[in-house]
Amino acid sequence: MAVAAGDHWSSRFAFLMAAVGFAVGLGNIWRFPYITGENGGAAFVIIYLVCAFGIGVPILIAELMIGRRGQASPPEAVAAVALESGRSRQWQWVGGMGLLAAYTIEIVYSVIVGWVLWYLFKAVTTGFADVDAVSAGTQFAAVLDNNIGMLFWTLLGLVITGAIIYAGVKDGIERAVVVMMPLMFLLLLGLATYNYFAGGFQEAVTWLFTPDFSKIGADSVLAAIGQAFFSIGVAMGGMMIYGSYLPRSISISQSVLIIVVADTTVALLAGLVIFPAVFHYGLDPAAGAGLIFQTLPVAFAQMPGGHLFSVLFFLMLTVAGITSMVGLVECVNAWIEDRFGIPRHRSAVLVIGSVAVLSILSILSYNVLGDLNFGGRNINDSMDYFSNQILLPLGGLLIAVFAGWFVKRDASRDELWALHRLSYEGWRFLIRYIVPPALAIIFVMGVSG
Repeated sequence: MAVAAGDHWSSRFAFLMAAVGFAVGLGNIWRFPYITGENGGAAFVIIYLVCAFGIGVPILIAELMIGRRGQASPPEAVAAVALESGRSRQWQWVGGMGLLAAYTIEIVYSVIVGWVLWYLFKAVTTGFADVDAVSAGTQFAAVLDNNIGMLFWTLLGLVITGAIIYAGVKDGIERAVVVMMPLMFLLLLGLATYNYFAGGFQEAVTWLFTPDFSKIGADSVLAAIGQAFFSIGVAMGGMMIYGSYLPRSISISQSVLIIVVADTTVALLAGLVIFPAVFHYGLDPAAGAGLIFQTLPVAFAQMPGGHLFSVLFFLMLTVAGITSMVGLVECVNAWIEDRFGIPRHRSAVLVIGSVAVLSILSILSYNVLGDLNFGGRNINDSMDYFSNQILLPLGGLLIAVFAGWFVKRDASRDELWALHRLSYEGWRFLIRYIVPPALAIIFVMGVSG
């Protein structure tokens, strides 16, 4: 079933806000700045940008090109492009891998977004007043032990996401992202400006932007490749379905460059929001995911205006989490519509409902089912490993091979009409000879690690 005429973005701005919102998630807000600091600051940023433009840009162009050419959900879009190029319909399984990755990620991710909403509520009601390192740890442990509370906030996040999906592309997704993403950018800029005067800003700038090439090695390059691939959000189906809503008048290549630059800018700005407080209050910058829920509340309790800062910070994270969930759910929702011919509102309820039920397994793995292991990994770790270490790199590899070697040159050239001839040949070279080996390395490292 082709994408309906009414299901196209009304402007490039709307598409860019949706795509950037999908790419910018909770993980890349805290993880990218931390990895940057640990791997040589500006030296790592340079390597990351080379990887982002050499690997992320070509494959994102390919995914959007396939989506727009196929005009359907990821499996059906890949099948349509394959048939047009005289290839087997079985290539649809490449799109199917993206759906499976998105669905698996959503089960775990929805619970984490629930934590963010819960902490937003805590920020509004208490501002983390008088919280110290011990009480912050105790508070987070209490969250992980409270299954009813986690379920409530997870369901709230899913209801918000479902309402956006339910309303449709223009009335739901587009209306949401054109408000939420500019709001997130404003919050980032405002919080970074606040930190400039509040203390710790210079230490954060030094951490993020001082080049230290002595820290650059093979591991740093692999980290840059992995971060470039995962942070842009390819091989999860979301970009492909967003591409199917993209009018032909909009340049894919120009849009992709904006998406990657915006994604990187948001990640670096997030570093200037998070790390000044971390350094100013002598906290641990290597706290990982715990940085958000255990370390930063201690800073909020100590800083002037910490109550307001904490509210705005968790509001920003809520926007990042919800817009990513929308992209993850939408690709699966579109496939349900395609495959079974049911209306959007019904498919939205089915997808959100099934994720809600399965999220209970994710919630219980933090306590009751914590000892249930599969090959040494609990339920959440197993789903994370399956999606991030297997489905995403393997799916991305197959997308690159399909676009570079099996899609007819005329078809890809027709979709990438805005590219100069030399730029198009450059994309063809990268998607054929550079991207597949790089993703093969990520896949082997992930499986063997």
